Amino acid sequence: IIGITWILFANRKSTHAGPDNTTGHRYDGIDEYDNPLPAWWFYLFVITIVFGLGYLIAFPGLGAFQGALQWSSGGQLQRDVARADAQYGPLFAKYADMPIAAVAKDTQALKMGQRLFASNCAQCHGADARGSFGFPNLADNDWLYGGAPEQIETTIAHGRSGAMPAWEAALGNQGVVEVSHHLIALGGRDANTKLAAEGAKKFAMYCVGCHGADGKGNQQIGAPNLSDDVWLYGGSPLMIQQTVRNGRSNTMPPWLERLGRERVHLLAAYVYSLSHPR
Repeated sequence: IIGITWILFANRKSTHAGPDNTTGHRYDGIDEYDNPLPAWWFYLFVITIVFGLGYLIAFPGLGAFQGALQWSSGGQLQRDVARADAQYGPLFAKYADMPIAAVAKDTQALKMGQRLFASNCAQCHGADARGSFGFPNLADNDWLYGGAPEQIETTIAHGRSGAMPAWEAALGNQGVVEVSHHLIALGGRDANTKLAAEGAKKFAMYCVGCHGADGKGNQQIGAPNLSDDVWLYGGSPLMIQQTVRNGRSNTMPPWLERLGRERVHLLAAYVYSLSHPR
């Protein structure tokens, strides 16, 4: 700012002009005059300099100096959140103590839940909540950790972290192929009978601890049901083999601290309504 101010005022007066106020340069018969900036232009520069100095005094911009107003983006966010809580808090509180199944039947609550979903969940699960590769479909009745209202709310509030270990070292490539055919047959699709039979033996040795003898999974630990045709990472033979061979790891973050109990309750009701339409 100091340098720009010096340049601005240093060029206010002509220093190189001759008696006729020209610089001595001529281009195509046109003489170059050494005139200062027009007054309006000069004062516009002055205004921006004064504004810049005032801004740096009022707001942070000079190292650790916080500014006379002590403004910060975090403080502004907190004020905005407090103002929003004061305005919308009573509306959220209206539904906070209602059962989720009852909230899921309230039109206004569902509109609020849908907006919360669009702002916080659609990036992963899609605007229609039908998920994508690695992100569960929330509009069906297939649940990793349970689809009861309380289970959905717990999932949203505290998040989930699931992992399946890689089995290629234990099964070998042939064993991976055999297990994949068993899983295909388990889901009711056509598979190689011989490979599926061998895969069933290996499944009983390595997989039943999590997925159960019938392959229907365990919602307590997030082990998926393998006896249907719903696949989080794809159900083609190659994708199943890749999952068995290399394992999978997935995490959903917790939302309680960010959204608060009332918003999580509304969000859970909206998600519950997707698989339990009125």
